[in-house]
Amino acid sequence: MKPHPVNPVNPVQQKPLMFKGIIFDFNGVLWWDSHLQQLAWPQFAATMRSAPLTEAEMAVHVYGRPNRHTLEYLLGRPITDDELHRLSEQKEAIYRRLCLAQGAAFQLSPGAIELLDFLAGRQIPRTIATSSGKPNVDFFIEHLRLDRWFEAAKMVYDDGTRPGKPAPDGYLQAARNLELRPAECIVVEDSLSGIQAARAAGVGYIIALGPPSTHHDLLELAGVNEVVVDLSEVTIQQETRFFPGRKKPGFFAEVTVDKRP
Repeated sequence: MKPHPVNPVNPVQQKPLMFKGIIFDFNGVLWWDSHLQQLAWPQFAATMRSAPLTEAEMAVHVYGRPNRHTLEYLLGRPITDDELHRLSEQKEAIYRRLCLAQGAAFQLSPGAIELLDFLAGRQIPRTIATSSGKPNVDFFIEHLRLDRWFEAAKMVYDDGTRPGKPAPDGYLQAARNLELRPAECIVVEDSLSGIQAARAAGVGYIIALGPPSTHHDLLELAGVNEVVVDLSEVTIQQETRFFPGRKKPGFFAEVTVDKRP
């Protein structure tokens, strides 16, 4: 894989760090869909309240959040499981139609296929931890062919059995699915709640992804080690040496050392 420059905030301290697996958020990382969520949620929310969803509300109550949180926020009360299923399907039907209407633009984010091919070709452990529900995950597997790189059984999604982001439970489960400790994993995230979840889980290295205009603010978030524009800036080098007592080889991630408390 071709080396790429990483975040230049601290360029003189670049050196390899050892990790064993990588966990991706999906929406906003592997599939850039913020513009579609900005259409789908306000369209759906208009059926539930008169005031439109603001961008500030989207940032806190939509991006990276499970549907239960967003729906309860919109309604101002707890909802039953039946309400969750019914309302979620109404909203996600809107969202899926918008995805399909993108045509050829409904594809993985820049750099994703190259990076995933590299990881799969070297059998580097990897999975997805998303706030999406199973119907959307199945939709993405079908239309974006995620099964080329990921085992569906190891993906973590919102199945209603664990707290959603910013709680750490999803990332803790993803690490368990890879048979790794969170500290042995890299996480790539784009949302505030997702970054908080990864940090709370004790993830070893957090890469925040976003446009250049967001980089200063992302780097100020506790736990963020590096910021990239897209996945083409994430460079992995596999470790080929074996060490006594180590069950599995690790891999080197070429990252800027900028660990935060």
